[in-house]
Amino acid sequence: MKLTSRFHTSLFYKHFFTTSFLFFTLLSLLLGKTLGQERPNILLIMTDDQGYGDVGIHDNPDIRTPALDQFAKEGIQMKRFYVCPVCAPTRASLLTGRDFYRTGVIHTSRGGAKMASEEITIAEYLKQAGYQTGIFGKWHLGDNYPMRPEDQGFEESLVHKSGAIGTSPDVPNSYQDPLLWHNGEEYHADGYCTDVFFQGAQDFIKKNKEKPWFVYIPTNTPHTPLETPEGYLEPYLKAGLNETTARIYAMVENIDDNFDRMLNFLEKENLRENTLILFFTDNGPQQRRYTGGLQGRKASVYEGGIRVPCFVQWQKQFKQPQVTDTIAAHIDIAPTLLEICGATPDVSLPFDGKSLLSLWKGMPSPELRSRKLFLQCHRGLTPHRYQNATVISQQFKLVLHPNTFSDEEFSTKSLQVQELYDLTQDRGEKNNLAETHPDLVHEFTKAYEDWFADMKASRDFTPENIGLGAKAEPVAILNRYQDGQYNLGVFEGWPVEVLRGGKYQLTLLSDDIPETGKVFIRWQDKLQSYPIKNNQRTFTIRLKKGAGLLDIWDQEGEEREIFLEHTTKGNVELEKIK
Repeated sequence: MKLTSRFHTSLFYKHFFTTSFLFFTLLSLLLGKTLGQERPNILLIMTDDQGYGDVGIHDNPDIRTPALDQFAKEGIQMKRFYVCPVCAPTRASLLTGRDFYRTGVIHTSRGGAKMASEEITIAEYLKQAGYQTGIFGKWHLGDNYPMRPEDQGFEESLVHKSGAIGTSPDVPNSYQDPLLWHNGEEYHADGYCTDVFFQGAQDFIKKNKEKPWFVYIPTNTPHTPLETPEGYLEPYLKAGLNETTARIYAMVENIDDNFDRMLNFLEKENLRENTLILFFTDNGPQQRRYTGGLQGRKASVYEGGIRVPCFVQWQKQFKQPQVTDTIAAHIDIAPTLLEICGATPDVSLPFDGKSLLSLWKGMPSPELRSRKLFLQCHRGLTPHRYQNATVISQQFKLVLHPNTFSDEEFSTKSLQVQELYDLTQDRGEKNNLAETHPDLVHEFTKAYEDWFADMKASRDFTPENIGLGAKAEPVAILNRYQDGQYNLGVFEGWPVEVLRGGKYQLTLLSDDIPETGKVFIRWQDKLQSYPIKNNQRTFTIRLKKGAGLLDIWDQEGEEREIFLEHTTKGNVELEKIK
């Protein structure tokens, strides 16, 4: 894989964007003020692995979500809102308004969940427009500079690392009293994680209520590990649900309680009426349970993996409840919010999504109903044409090679599996129409092939480099499982850019350090080695400035051990020495 330096270009680009953006934003704000428009606050809540069927309003008889159900009834219900089949891609598309393959994100781990620094997020746009910006929850788009929330427009961040609390490098950890990261520093929280994130958001809002604010709460629940808050589990077990489902519903009910407290807080602070509130989820359910009649789960491109609950309210502007079946997706949120807030998008990073404002106002939206949506995702750092992909229109849906998300040896060069469904008649995707509608299969396939070629041309699926020696992050933790580059299960190193050459202090973070052996460092085609004595963890090494794959490992004996599991093995810390 070709690795090139992009940091200096990215920093120049963002400086240029900031300067030009300020001019157009000030113009937009002046026009908005002239027209008597007051910009709303934005509250964006996205939960993790909560499927379409995991709310009471979607006819689930067992789950208790009264606050969300009432919110949906009084607001806008998006009955066909689509996201990616797994989480990090959804997050990248949500925050940029762009198909995630353009952003450097490929999937969820092993080097595939790092968003390119040159991408411009909702937070960056709104920050330049005068908004106070905060994130409270799960980031999962890169744990190192220049990919952290604080590098991507969030002035306040309270997050956990990696893809879940309790997974490498975030181990050991728990949903109760978790170790989090507050503005880049370790923070030991007190309480259940979801409660902590919502309370952090409320504190931020209260501190900034005299200014417009954008608050993003991407909860890590009800994602695994299924650690439930106290007092929520027992009623579901007594109702006869299996323990897995009971735990998930307990976590969702806790989300609902926090959502209810947030609405009451906004009302008390006199902020409710002019706050645009969006609630949706990042993908379908991971485990088997009620799906509202949809086929498939998380990682699948069938409806159960990609269609999620989505509810919207803005009391000051959207006066009437509405239920719409118009297709919409995560890529539409950024252009919608920018239009509402009077912010100007950067033309060099065009949106793939479209504004939903007219739809939310109850107006006809032929442009939305006549388009096609494209979704695809699978393991491995090289996306393959046709693998686990779908094309969705208002009526029909083409599915290509479903259920191949985990197939890292997928090598089909021609189409072998094509399925076509009429979602207006067959939301459960039971009746494959591919043989009887070859013209539609051809049309949708050609549209997909053009889309995939466009995605590849954007950045050739090249992931972002981790910056080492950055003054913004003097100490960098390199997580082998989450951020390392793998090829068919073999670790190849971390894609990095050494921004300042010279001495670095290397610390091995593995729980199990050999008493004797060697530490090896491969950088820029040169191999260094250092002896380990008495379980030594810390070493002084030299790294030359430049970009490439950095590989570091400790070895006892003749053969190197390869790790794939979520542990601290292979993780290292690097600190620039002055």
